[in-house]
Amino acid sequence: MPLPAENLLSKEASPYLRQHKDNPVHWRPWSKEALAEAQETGRPILLSIGYAACHWCHVMAHESFEDESVAALMNRLFVNIKVDREERPDIDQIYMAALAATGEQGGWPLTMFLTPEGKPFWGGTYFPKEPRYGRAGFMQILDAIHRAWQEKKSEITADAARLTAHVESQLAQSRDPSPLSGEQVAALADPYLAAIDPERGGLKGAPKFPNAPIMTTLWTQWLESGDTRYRDAVLLSLRAMLNGGIYDHIGGGLCRYSTDADWMVPHFEKMLYDNAQLLTLCSWTYGATGEKLFQERIEGTTSWLLRKMRSDDGAFTSSLDADSDGEEGKFYTWTREEIDAALGRDATRFFEIYSLSSPPGWEGHPILYRSAVRTADKDDGPDLTAQLEELRSAREKRIRPGRDDKVLVDWNGLAIRAIAQCARQFDRPDWLEAAEIAYRTVTESMHGNRLPHSILGEQKLYPGLSSDYAAMMNAAVSLYEATGKAAYLDDASRMLAALDCWHADPAGTGYHLSATDSGDVIMRVRGDVDDAMPSATAQIIEAIARLASATGDAGLAAKAFDSTASAVGRAIHQRYGQSGIVNAIPLAMTPRKLVMVEPGSGLRFVPEANRTPDPRRVDIAIQSASTVGKIVLPGGAEIDPSRQAAYLCVGTTCLPPIDDPAILRDALKPAPASPAS
Repeated sequence: MPLPAENLLSKEASPYLRQHKDNPVHWRPWSKEALAEAQETGRPILLSIGYAACHWCHVMAHESFEDESVAALMNRLFVNIKVDREERPDIDQIYMAALAATGEQGGWPLTMFLTPEGKPFWGGTYFPKEPRYGRAGFMQILDAIHRAWQEKKSEITADAARLTAHVESQLAQSRDPSPLSGEQVAALADPYLAAIDPERGGLKGAPKFPNAPIMTTLWTQWLESGDTRYRDAVLLSLRAMLNGGIYDHIGGGLCRYSTDADWMVPHFEKMLYDNAQLLTLCSWTYGATGEKLFQERIEGTTSWLLRKMRSDDGAFTSSLDADSDGEEGKFYTWTREEIDAALGRDATRFFEIYSLSSPPGWEGHPILYRSAVRTADKDDGPDLTAQLEELRSAREKRIRPGRDDKVLVDWNGLAIRAIAQCARQFDRPDWLEAAEIAYRTVTESMHGNRLPHSILGEQKLYPGLSSDYAAMMNAAVSLYEATGKAAYLDDASRMLAALDCWHADPAGTGYHLSATDSGDVIMRVRGDVDDAMPSATAQIIEAIARLASATGDAGLAAKAFDSTASAVGRAIHQRYGQSGIVNAIPLAMTPRKLVMVEPGSGLRFVPEANRTPDPRRVDIAIQSASTVGKIVLPGGAEIDPSRQAAYLCVGTTCLPPIDDPAILRDALKPAPASPAS
């Protein structure tokens, strides 16, 4: 039955899709029915992929998709499909990889032209309605694609088949497992270290992204080698971005990237996944340095997440838009006069610490940044805190950026895990409670032991992706570390069973991003490649390895090792995006497990573990003389539950029982660098 000749987005759960429900374009959501319409009519597909907080997505919508003449041409020549990349990253990965394979630079909005069977043959990103910026006009492109389809259909179809086969060879590949070694982290970390901007941190050049997976590679190599160059590259990068304009000094939270090389001019959208990973990185760096800057950014970012980014039922929403009141960054920028009016005579003190900048090319109001760079371990004092609160109150009177209210399961897993870790580090039971509430909200959405990928009120998008199970398994293990509640490990085991059932490769070499019953994708990709966060494969390996450590299940540990070897075998053939998989190697090869037997009242060892988080380590606390039953360490040694002590194991080697918290503190420090470093 043909679909109606109208826009069909009004009933979609995605806020991004609903942003386009009033376009005169006859948009269809991605579905089997839309693909069938293309095949029945023989018309090519115009696929547009974006997300709610995307500035250039909005620009293209205003210029072209809201224009009657453009829409009439689109409706006459194409089957038009709109996709929210956050709802369907499996679809986005396929067509973004296809664009990259044609030699074009990726980004959003992603504009791809497909055969009626869904195979890509040409595309780009943002196209202006009229020719400018060195780009052809969108209407010219539509006409040219239509003529080419009419005149060279067989050639285009053959090219699309070859391009699709190439993408499948890259994203759905099978390779022989690779031997694992500690040198593999160093082999990836060394080029990244050479690429770090020595003055500003981050990768050299512009734009500058937080690049959490790459920062994790550098941090992991410091932990593995003791070579402080890797640690210092991360510290330099975080200090620069957290003092720069990319961080929201008034309200908390990090913007997605800076358009310049100085971390000054943000692209003002704020994403949940960036800020979850920022909390994790700051937790590690605070544990290593004790710097007040990292504590402040943990407190400010967590406060913002709990204040502005929670849904009514306590889960975390996806993003805040870059635009407000029709202008990018208008909510966040200031004039000197506005700050003077808000602070009065106190503004003089404020401007001893903060400054306003209008860099070349920036057309909005000035951007606030911290000019007195914070690295010292000292307080700014209550006066400055009060001034920031005054400015936040003044800013709340402005028109706020739009919020994408959908709850993405994998992004929530990242946030829950990060907040639970920070709650342990700073003894914040209120943060831990918020993490548990968000976890409960997400897991209560499960149907038949299966997670959705996206939740918006009563609307849930099934089936979930492999990244959803991995992120929530990691969240469950982190909540177990923080609370000692064994039910979280039971949850993680059930989620692993669902992952194995619906996503495992039949050959036993890993997992697919899409479930076996996802019948609307032209291929099931592996999920091996990082983007702004670790790949699904990397998160799966980490989740299995951490669950193995927490439970002492040797079979799971072997499963993590084998999955890592298969993933590394594939990753060595990738041109980019291998960080997450390589970062997982130490967890699979030499997982660290810390078991602390504590007295019935008061804690001796747990505070030391909480102060020094380590991404390679799982922490377990039990009460002395508890009834938890026999606990066996890696290698077979059995713990005496009547003895108050800490047991630290690396791989299958365990140190003698540690009776003194000060000795545990030293044992948790990174190994010193070798003389050759």
